[in-house]
Amino acid sequence: MTTIRPARISKVLPDSIAAEIGFEAGDAIVAINGTSPRDLIDYQYLCADEVLELEVLDAVGKTHHLEIEKDYDEDLGLEFETALFDALIQCNNHCPFCFIDQQPPGKRSSLYFKDDDYRLSFLYGSYLTLTNLPEREWQRIEQMRLSPLYVSVHATEPEVRTRLLKNPRAGQILQQLKWFQARRLQIHAQVVVCPGINDGVHLEQTLRDLASFYTGEVPTVASVAVVPVGLTRFRPEQDELIPVTPKKAQEVISQVRSLSLEFRQKFGSSIVWLADEWFLIAGEELPSEAEYEEYPQIDNGVGSIRLFLKQFATAAKSLPTKISPKKKLTWVVGNAVEKAFQPILQQLNAVAGLEVNMRALSSDYWGQNISVTGLLTGHDLLLNLQGQDLGDGILLPNVMLKHGELIFLDDMSIEEVASKLGTKIFPVAGIEELINTCIA
Repeated sequence: MTTIRPARISKVLPDSIAAEIGFEAGDAIVAINGTSPRDLIDYQYLCADEVLELEVLDAVGKTHHLEIEKDYDEDLGLEFETALFDALIQCNNHCPFCFIDQQPPGKRSSLYFKDDDYRLSFLYGSYLTLTNLPEREWQRIEQMRLSPLYVSVHATEPEVRTRLLKNPRAGQILQQLKWFQARRLQIHAQVVVCPGINDGVHLEQTLRDLASFYTGEVPTVASVAVVPVGLTRFRPEQDELIPVTPKKAQEVISQVRSLSLEFRQKFGSSIVWLADEWFLIAGEELPSEAEYEEYPQIDNGVGSIRLFLKQFATAAKSLPTKISPKKKLTWVVGNAVEKAFQPILQQLNAVAGLEVNMRALSSDYWGQNISVTGLLTGHDLLLNLQGQDLGDGILLPNVMLKHGELIFLDDMSIEEVASKLGTKIFPVAGIEELINTCIA
């Protein structure tokens, strides 16, 4: 049986119930109404009651018993070091395109964790394969109505999916989708296209199978993202994989757009969307905003560029006509978005006194000719920017950094890179921070 650790508190929100009681970061919740929570899902479920009996361990190891009366569903105001208080459910597949296996050895240990945990899927939208769940976890998904989940399907034909995941249990995906359907639970699906394996007729079969679950008031398959396989120079030898060429990207775009049009006429929704990368690789224009409907796959890079451009255009209306003193900045992005982001660059440089120079980089570190911004590393910045006039500093999209920390994917720190480049680095999260850093 997996050991459940006390839920260690990382933050107490001001003016919350927990703050009034005197909770502090470093305290830990052992049990709520006699039950030890396995994870954040249990914690939220147990805390919904109006009367809570808490067993708490303080930072010095002393146990306290508290009783709290509150409104139903009222939050205590606590944040935790991790969402899981027991062990992470590990992946048991051997997908040749797994990004974790395409990294160099010797980096921080968290980069090599292969999670395939339905709880992280429910809480944060991470993708899982459903190949590693014992019966008790299926029962928990049903009992707690953990929906939607985000599922890496890749192929619905059993032999093709088994080949991709290198797991004999992978062929059960259609039966698993029927399980969700019978319980009125939803998934969002993704298909990573590996040329020569699950493209062509196999991709059409997969998308038609998934669209067949878009029925009823609560469609079982709510949306599908089609994503190109990403390969690095560290990938295992003899992995069967070949990169997506511009010609292949154009072929997939044509195929998927034809199917999505058919689905839109039949079901009232496209159901299936292409990740922005397809259009960048193919050198084609991005779809119009209307094609993305409600952006159901935005976190999978489906429509993220179009939405960013739209939001920037709205925010840019409040840009000043000039700033003083003058400011010169270097904006680092992946070369995949160089063309798409030109309108943003032009609007920023229309502000008198502001000069923003875009440096659109490929990733030498990963060995990719076309790179998304989030995969650029400290190594790539040093290789491309050393000895250059970077102005007053670098605008750095924080998607390049480890969540919550100022560290690149290659374990170099912002401080180290800034020192070697002899300039300041300004991490920016989103449009508001981008604009404020430019004009403040």
